Amino acid sequence: MTKLVRLNEEKYENFLKKQKKSHFLQSYAWGQLSKVKKNLTPHYLGLIDEEENILATALILEKHLPLNYSYFYCPRGYVIDYENKELLTTMTKEIIKFVKSKKAIFVKIDPDLIYKDYNYQNEEQELPYDINKIFETLKSLGYKHQGFTKNFETMQPRYTFRIDLNQSLEEIENHFSKTTKQRIAKAKKLDTYVEIGTEKDIKEFYHLMMLTETRKDFVSYNEDYYKTLYDIFNGGQNSKATLFLGKVDIDKTLTKIKDNLKAINNQISILPIDNLSKSAKNKLKELTRQKENCNKEIEKYEKYKKEYGNNLTLSAHMIVEYADKAWVLYAGNHNILTETYVNYYTYEQHIKYCKEKGLKVYDQFGTIGDLSKDNPRYGLHEFKRKFGGDYVEFLGEFDYITNKPMYFIFTKLVPFYRKIIRNKSKKVIENEVKNTNERGV
Repeated sequence: MTKLVRLNEEKYENFLKKQKKSHFLQSYAWGQLSKVKKNLTPHYLGLIDEEENILATALILEKHLPLNYSYFYCPRGYVIDYENKELLTTMTKEIIKFVKSKKAIFVKIDPDLIYKDYNYQNEEQELPYDINKIFETLKSLGYKHQGFTKNFETMQPRYTFRIDLNQSLEEIENHFSKTTKQRIAKAKKLDTYVEIGTEKDIKEFYHLMMLTETRKDFVSYNEDYYKTLYDIFNGGQNSKATLFLGKVDIDKTLTKIKDNLKAINNQISILPIDNLSKSAKNKLKELTRQKENCNKEIEKYEKYKKEYGNNLTLSAHMIVEYADKAWVLYAGNHNILTETYVNYYTYEQHIKYCKEKGLKVYDQFGTIGDLSKDNPRYGLHEFKRKFGGDYVEFLGEFDYITNKPMYFIFTKLVPFYRKIIRNKSKKVIENEVKNTNERGV
């Protein structure tokens, strides 16, 4: 007789970390972060048999609503063999029984199930399971699919890029695009470097996240959120959060530019200025252009050194490790010296780090399915694509509705009401601005 029980951290983690579908979003640490920073109640559940062997697990996060209602979200879960229909059926019945006792409106799941997988050459890869059969099984059990969305409409991205770290490092880097290889090489040539940060570097990381988000016109989390995430994930045995800081040593860069300028001046000095051939004139013109560029670069770097100091952090990434996988969760970049391409070099360094640690999967955590050139996130997609990972599309979200009237109110009427309120607020602000301008204030 199988039953659903609450699991302590040790039992829960010991099962989860060994599963192929282990995911940081199902980890004990993520549940604790959701509790502390998102006001959600985590439930660590396990389906056990008569001998108390764990057959499946689920971290489900409870969101409390007015009138004592709630809804539940199981990020990238359940952790179960989805091809075992009998087991999935039992798990569903037990989960629904549990959430109904909590006055749930619905349960949302978005399993770590790949719908389509394309390699770096855009060739579709064969999946290790029959995804269409699993899709039909979920629907037959009462789960309502939320559609094959193309952007970031869902709780977690439906698309990502994943690098198989079972390949050799040489194979992985051979899959980088030509442009990516060139930009990493340029970053190295300019004496940029990447180092692993500590908790004291969270402030710098947050500063770069704010710069990045301001450019993209959105703000996600405050500094304390990132610090809490860092502390929680570094407090567990199976999880880890690591900061990678891409930096430039301005003095070293200036030395290289000045050495280059000296070499240019030497070349100019040996040209017979009084009797130049056509080719010599062209060479002088090019050398003069290079000299001007060097002087501009020297002026620029000296200005930045005065403003920011010698060792300037241009890129800061946070990756999360769980079990045998890693995810690039957040990346912030400065809005200066982008021509150094430190961002590319930082990515290369944490790919190497994950490979050397013996991890199996490197996930860039999120891209788009709408690849139209006017999509504002197309540039981000192209950046990630150039690192040569598999382009992965997940099956998507499913809702199991337990209270149809309230589900309609919550998913249809409430968003509609919020939209009206937002539009009214926007109109009020626009009128205030208009009236202020008309009054000349």
